[in-house]
Amino acid sequence: MTIDWKQKAKDYQADYLADLKALVAIDSERDDEHASDEFPLGPGPAAALTKYLEIGKRDGFKTKNYDNLAGYIEYGEGDQTLGILVHADVMPAGEGWNTDPFELTIKDNVAYGRGTSDDKGPGLAAYYGLRMLKDAGIKPKFKIRFLIGTDEESNWTGIKHYLDLEPAPDFGFSPDAEFPVINGEKGNTTFITKFVGHQKGEEDTEFTLRSFKSGLRDNMVPRDAEAVLESDDNEKVSDAFTKFLDQYPVSGDSQVTDEGLHLHVIGKSAHGMEPDDGLNAGTYLALFLSQYQYAGDAQAFISFIANKLHDDSRAHKLGINKTDDVMGDLTMNVGIMRFDIKDGGMVNTNFRYPKGIGPKEIEAGLVAGANGGSVSQEDDMAPHYVPSDDPIVQKLIAVYKDLSGETEAKPHVVGGGSFGRLMDRGVAFGALFPWTKNTMHQANEFQPIDDLTLAMAIYGSALAALNE
Repeated sequence: MTIDWKQKAKDYQADYLADLKALVAIDSERDDEHASDEFPLGPGPAAALTKYLEIGKRDGFKTKNYDNLAGYIEYGEGDQTLGILVHADVMPAGEGWNTDPFELTIKDNVAYGRGTSDDKGPGLAAYYGLRMLKDAGIKPKFKIRFLIGTDEESNWTGIKHYLDLEPAPDFGFSPDAEFPVINGEKGNTTFITKFVGHQKGEEDTEFTLRSFKSGLRDNMVPRDAEAVLESDDNEKVSDAFTKFLDQYPVSGDSQVTDEGLHLHVIGKSAHGMEPDDGLNAGTYLALFLSQYQYAGDAQAFISFIANKLHDDSRAHKLGINKTDDVMGDLTMNVGIMRFDIKDGGMVNTNFRYPKGIGPKEIEAGLVAGANGGSVSQEDDMAPHYVPSDDPIVQKLIAVYKDLSGETEAKPHVVGGGSFGRLMDRGVAFGALFPWTKNTMHQANEFQPIDDLTLAMAIYGSALAALNE
């Protein structure tokens, strides 16, 4: 059977956009504050999962919900299972949007909204690939499970819950990254460095740091940073801050109030897998504050960020820079920074590391550079790699070349972490094309509709090819 997948995808485009509109409208950020027995990660992620399953049931698929943490849409039977792993949760919207992040807005044939690129737009495109396969009457030789997690952007709680109850698929892909094929992902580990109670610093100083706040998630470059500072001459510090903003590629403002001097820096958010794509507002604010001396924990907190972390995504200053011929550079994202004069400070650093280095070496570098701060590891995922000659890599590359026209495309390794790594023969496959700007984890997140439609065609064709 010869199928014009591009034309078929165009035929489904209106239905796809209607479903995408419904998914984007759900604020599915993990919400622990409103978690309950019914909604373990909050009502938003569960609502997005439910919407996916409603779509699958509407279209005649078998569905199952695992405690509002994960679920699947299933087609076919067989001893082997092909997994398509997506996530229904999103990053916090943050500031800086020109449109409502939870309303699908189409301008100049571009879809804007939180999740259009990560991962509701691509995930739904992969689902429509499955729907087109079914509607074309193609019966797979194996079971296909479209698996939906609800917590990919933090601890993978949902998909881990599924894997506690069910075996992992034998092979498959996650449409949660870039085209053509990502057959390797760096290791991913996060550390917390705390400055609490035992830092002495300069006790007799004219500057007091009352608070510092920057960052929303460990895998997101902070766009905003705020601090409250007290000094003998707040106006003088404010003038110095204005000159600082003129010198560096960030913006901001300051205001003198009864509490002290409020400082605000605006940078640029980006995905934490490549911090150089953003401008870290928190480390820039710490750089400015580092010209002054503080008492107690504040001195160690500011010094660590400004002198050991700022503008050093490859961690040279910590002495843990590492490059692998296949997996590339170790990268470091300073994702969350907090300080309070009563409770001390904490810094969250997320590392994407290649083969040849591991969490122990990374922790040792942090301890050496942390000015006496205490360092603890939060989580870790080892590097993942599927050989380029594996049939799943070869078939997906062939489909991508055929439908995209990118005849020189090759598989590659990235710093991002997708659900694809949960399968021994799992890869990431789209849906960001090489010619489109990456706006994942950023304000004004978008995907061109033509890209999403082409992705639908690629996913449908890929599922058919894997069935051959």
